[in-house]
Amino acid sequence: MKEIKKKFIKFILKKKILIFGNFILKSKIKSPYFFNISSLSTGKDLYTLGKFYAKTLIKLNIKFDSLFGIAYKGIPILIATVIALKNKFNINVPYSFNRKETKTYGEKGNIVGNLIKGKIIIIDDVFTSGTAIKNAIKIIKKYKDIKIKHILLSLDRKEFKELNLSKNKRKKNSFQISSIININDIIHYLKKKNIMKKELKILIKHKLKKKEFEKTKKFQYDQNL
Repeated sequence: MKEIKKKFIKFILKKKILIFGNFILKSKIKSPYFFNISSLSTGKDLYTLGKFYAKTLIKLNIKFDSLFGIAYKGIPILIATVIALKNKFNINVPYSFNRKETKTYGEKGNIVGNLIKGKIIIIDDVFTSGTAIKNAIKIIKKYKDIKIKHILLSLDRKEFKELNLSKNKRKKNSFQISSIININDIIHYLKKKNIMKKELKILIKHKLKKKEFEKTKKFQYDQNL
C-alpha cells in the first residue's frame, strides 16, 4: 500500500471520520459505517485534509485550469485543497463551487468563485452511486468552453464491483475518477495493523452482503455520468 494511503487512513481513524452504526445513505443504501468528513472542524485538520488532496492531484499529473467543489461537503475540501496547493507546491489555482439554491439577489446565480471555464477537476468527499457527481456535471455543463478532466474523492466505498473508479473512463464525458483511498484499503490496513477487530469484521461482513445484494439487481449505480 502506498504511503499516502497509509497516512490518510491513520488520519481518518485518529479523527474519527470513519464511524460505525446503522446508517441510511443518500443513495438509500443501508450501511454499517459512515465516512463523516464534516467532523473535521478546525483549520489544522482541514489543512491536513487539503494537503492529502493536493499531493494526490500532483501525483495524478493532470493538466487543469480550476477546481470545482460540490456543495456542501465538497466546499471546505475544495478551499483546503487550493490553499494546500499554493502553500506546499506554489500552485495558485482558481476555484468555484455551486449553491444548492440559486441566489436571487446581489450577483445572483448558483456559482460562487471563479468563472467556470477550461479544464476542470471536481472535488468531493465520497463516491457511493454517483448522484451528487451527476448533479454537479449538469451544473457545469451549462457553461461553454469547459472540459471535466477528473473527479477526485476521499473515499470510494466500492458498493458495486462493476464500477472500478481507478480505471473508469466514460466515453460520453471522457473524464476519470480517482479516490485517495477505497474501502478495501481500509480493510487491508486494519488487518495489517491488527487493530479495530470488531469494526474490521463489520466492514468484511458488509462487503460480503454487497455481493449478494448486487445479484438482486434492486439497485444500480448511476451509469449516466
